[in-house]
Amino acid sequence: MHSERQTSVKYYVGIDVGSASVRAALVDEFGTVMMHAEQPIQIWEPQPDHYEQSSADIWAACCAVTKKVICDVDASQIRGIGFDATCSLVVVDKQFQPLAVNSQGQNNRNVIMWMDHRAVSQVDRINATQHRILSYVGGVMSVEMQPPKLLWIKENLQESCWEKAGYFFDLPDFLSWKATGVTARSLCTLVCKWTYASDGGWDDSFWKMIGLEDLVKDKYEKIGNHVLSPGESVGKGLTPEAAKELGLPEGIAVAASLIDAHAGGLGVIGADVRGHNLPCENQPITSRVALICGTSSCHMGISETPIFVPGVWGPYFSAMVPGLWLNEGGQSATGKLVVGLTLSRGLDELALIYLATIQAIALGTRHILEAMEAAGHHINTLFLCGGLSKNPLFVQMHADITGKPVVLSKEVESVLVGAAILGACASGDFASIQEAMAKMGKIGRVVRPNHEHKRFYDKKYEVFLKLVEHQREYRSIMKSS
Repeated sequence: MHSERQTSVKYYVGIDVGSASVRAALVDEFGTVMMHAEQPIQIWEPQPDHYEQSSADIWAACCAVTKKVICDVDASQIRGIGFDATCSLVVVDKQFQPLAVNSQGQNNRNVIMWMDHRAVSQVDRINATQHRILSYVGGVMSVEMQPPKLLWIKENLQESCWEKAGYFFDLPDFLSWKATGVTARSLCTLVCKWTYASDGGWDDSFWKMIGLEDLVKDKYEKIGNHVLSPGESVGKGLTPEAAKELGLPEGIAVAASLIDAHAGGLGVIGADVRGHNLPCENQPITSRVALICGTSSCHMGISETPIFVPGVWGPYFSAMVPGLWLNEGGQSATGKLVVGLTLSRGLDELALIYLATIQAIALGTRHILEAMEAAGHHINTLFLCGGLSKNPLFVQMHADITGKPVVLSKEVESVLVGAAILGACASGDFASIQEAMAKMGKIGRVVRPNHEHKRFYDKKYEVFLKLVEHQREYRSIMKSS
C-alpha cells in the first residue's frame, strides 16, 4: 500500500532566481518540499550603482539545481515546472545571443539587475511627464522598473546594444523562453514592471512621450506582444534542448512565470486557515496581506476592484492571483540592515539599535497597511514568508505593532512552493491557482499580538509618523535647492 501511494504522488519543480543564488525545490501535490538545492550566481559591479549578471550563468545554475532535486524520483511523476525570478532586465540580439549592457562590451554581462540605479536621470524625466499611467505605480515610477533602464540603454549604448537588440526580457520571462522557446511574457512582469495595462495593453502615448517610440513601431515585439496569465501553460512545454539541460523529460508543462516576491505571496496567501481561530477564516482572501521578507520586504494586498493607494504600486489586475487586483507596498533593504555597526560602545547598545531597527521596520509595515486600508482595503491577517520570517523577534514585533495575527507557512521556502504551484497549474492537475494555493499552501504556526503593549507601540508610531513627515520635508528642500 505504501509503495503504491508513493508511486502515485505527483511532483512539481519550483525554480527561484534570487539576487545572489538560484534555488530549486521538488514539491509534492500537498505542498511539501521533498528536496531543495541552491547554487550561487555571479554579480558584477563595474561602477557605483551598476549591477550586472549573466543570463548564461543564471540558466546554468537553474539546470544544476534542478538535476539535484529530481535525482531520487521517477521523472514520470514530475508533472510541471514553474519559474520565478528578480525583476532584472535581460538583453539578447535577434538570434537570442547575449548583448552587453555595459560600455566594456562584455556580452556575457547582459543582465541589468533589479537593484541597479544607473537610470536615475531617466526615471526623473519619466516622472516629470506625469503621464496617466504613473497612477498605477503609486504616482511615481521607481528607478528599478524597466522603462528607465531601456531609456538608459538607448541613450548610452545606442550602437552597441539598443540597435542590435532583438528582445528585452524580464528575467522570469527569459527563463520561460529558455525552457520552451516561446517568447510569451507573463502578465505579472509586464503589468508590474513595464507599464502594460491588463485591461488595455500597451499605451503608445507613454512610450512616445518618454522617447522610446522605436518599441511602438514593431508592435512591441521586442518587449512582448503575446501575454499569458501566471500559471498558464507556455507553448508545448519543455523543448528537447531544455529538457536535456534540466534533466527532465521533454514536453513537461512549463508555467508562465512570476516575479520572486509574487511567488512568495502565491505560496502563502491562499492557505486553508480553518481551525486556527483567525479573523480571516470564512472571509474572502482579500482580507489577507502577504509579507515577503527577503533582501527587501514586499507587502502584497489583493482586492476585487481596483484600489489606488498613494505611494503604493498598483493596482495591477491578475498580476499575482488571477481575477484579483494587486497592490504592492515595499521597504528596501530590510533584509540587509544593521550593516556597518561596530561594537565600540558594547553589546547592550548594539542590541538596542538592533531592536530599534526591527521595530522601525514593523512600524513601516503598519504605515503601509494603514495607507492601504484608508484607500479601501480591509485587512485583518498577515501571512509572512522569507528569510526574516525565521526571526522570532521580527515576527512578534509585526504582530504587536500592527495589532494583527501573523501566519507563518509550514514550509519556510514559500517562494519555491509558489513557483511549484505555477507548475502544478500549468500541468492541468488543478482547476485554478486558487485551488492549488489552498491545497499546497500549508500553515505552520500563528503568532498573535500582545495587546498589553498596544499603548506603548501606539506612542512609538506617533513618533514614527513625525519622523516620516520630517523626512518628506527634508527631501522637498533638498530637491528644490
